[in-house]
Amino acid sequence: MARRIVLIGQGPTAASALDALTGRFDVVALVRPEADEVAAAAAHAGALVVGDASPAAVAATIGELAPDAVVVSSYDRILPAALLDRCPFVNVHYAPLPELRGRATVNWAILAGRAETAITIHVLVPELDAGPVLFRHPVAIAPADTVTTLYDRLNGLLRRHLARAVERHLDGDPGVPQDHAAATYGCARLPADGELDWTRPTAELSALVRALTPPFPGAFTHHRTRRLTVWEAAPAPAPRRWAGRVPGRVVARDATAGWVDVLTGDGVLRLERVQLEDGAVRPAADVVTSVRATLGLRPAELLERIRELERLLTDHDHHAVPAGPRAASSG
Repeated sequence: MARRIVLIGQGPTAASALDALTGRFDVVALVRPEADEVAAAAAHAGALVVGDASPAAVAATIGELAPDAVVVSSYDRILPAALLDRCPFVNVHYAPLPELRGRATVNWAILAGRAETAITIHVLVPELDAGPVLFRHPVAIAPADTVTTLYDRLNGLLRRHLARAVERHLDGDPGVPQDHAAATYGCARLPADGELDWTRPTAELSALVRALTPPFPGAFTHHRTRRLTVWEAAPAPAPRRWAGRVPGRVVARDATAGWVDVLTGDGVLRLERVQLEDGAVRPAADVVTSVRATLGLRPAELLERIRELERLLTDHDHHAVPAGPRAASSG
């Protein structure tokens, strides 16, 4: 009889975890707030889909179903020790533990300029990402890699190795203890952390763009105070040497090739594909049409917009006709 598994899966790793476990185990429930294709696939396979991902709901699900193990693949809460004592818990973490415990690990690996990251499958304990390691495999990070390409490779490893790691643990493998003295951490990232600061070095800005490709919301700047998401960019090849620079200033544009070159704190970043708010993804040169443009929110532009709004409000007040007293009806 197949062992019974509850899968807690948020974010972009849950589909691969579900694929890995289905067939080798009886996945009796998926805890996932999103009513998406992953939840539909779990329901089609006969699993209970639990939309409430709170620790209380997780505890209730485990108490009701009494699984042989719980597998966690992307979860943003700390589960209490009393719950972890009910059955074995195995966690998937995309970093070379004990390095980069915590959140946004693949993003931070790119932002830090690391040469590699890893998939680590480990036993879940009350301390953050601190449990014994059941499986670890490195993944190289090439200069052109994005978070999208890295997730593709990491998810592929997850599909191949998760089920066997869980089986080994249930068969008695305790895992290899981590060296806690070597632990490092990555904090959570918010969408606002993706804003491009044009005074920063080119390599740092390029890394930010690569670290926020799908499934993340994208690095962004502003063009004429409108939000502009940058989906593809890289250091410009053989750029001119700018002894005088205004970071964010557009200095070159190729309408045929579609790129736009923008000054950074130390060089030039070439924007390839961008997206204005509420618009489609387009070549950068289709959106940024002038080499006199400066990207980013600038105080002078914001003040001019405020003055423009004040003028519009003043004109509206001057042209408004006050309602007079209602005329008395005759008769």
